[in-house]
Amino acid sequence: MTTTPTREALVVRGGWDGHQPVEATDLFIPFLEEHGFHVRIEESPAVYADAAYMATVDLVVQCMTMSTIERPPFEGLRAAVEAGTGLAGWHGGIADSYRNESDYLTLIGGQFGCHPGKHPDERRGEQADNYVPYTVTMLPEAADHPITQGISDFDLVTEQYWVLADSYIDVLATTTQKVREWDPWHREVTSPAIWTRQWGEGRIFVSTPGHRVEVLEDPNVRTIIERGLLWAARTTEKETTR
Repeated sequence: MTTTPTREALVVRGGWDGHQPVEATDLFIPFLEEHGFHVRIEESPAVYADAAYMATVDLVVQCMTMSTIERPPFEGLRAAVEAGTGLAGWHGGIADSYRNESDYLTLIGGQFGCHPGKHPDERRGEQADNYVPYTVTMLPEAADHPITQGISDFDLVTEQYWVLADSYIDVLATTTQKVREWDPWHREVTSPAIWTRQWGEGRIFVSTPGHRVEVLEDPNVRTIIERGLLWAARTTEKETTR
């Protein structure tokens, strides 16, 4: 049964190919279409500068690792979010985008700092050098949140993001960098792993798990992201306190 599109989703993807921006976003486009979204795909943030179009967008799904953004597209994205457009993404596609624009970091509320990897003797010069086992720890606030309700702590083996964040994000889950004998830090460091943010009338959702498709296909990760996309999207009635 096909749902007639009633809302507009914009997928902006690109940047570093290692995060599989095409394959990763393709994983969620059918889900959005099944939930009544018409989906437009762009390979550049330039579309954000189109104010008339952005006013029609209910949800931006961004998967753009690193890259750069010019001031007019950034201001267009920020204005759209302030007016109620939702913004959602995962991993470096949203938490490591546009390092040239400090105001973007303020919009998102958390920035990738690093992902400490394996012991130096175990590294082979490939992405898997940074894959470590870790736990995503759900906070009490997550117990009845529509994004994370019913999801318990879960384990992954992938990049573990060390995130630099501010206190305006609403954290649903964390992850803790352990103390290891070859690292220079001397106590555990806890970072947000899943968070939301209210910006003007808009909602922002971020999941740091999501390095590649195989991580996004983890049942817990996929469920959280799917729920996060729906939660962030503009609706006629929103709970502004959650």
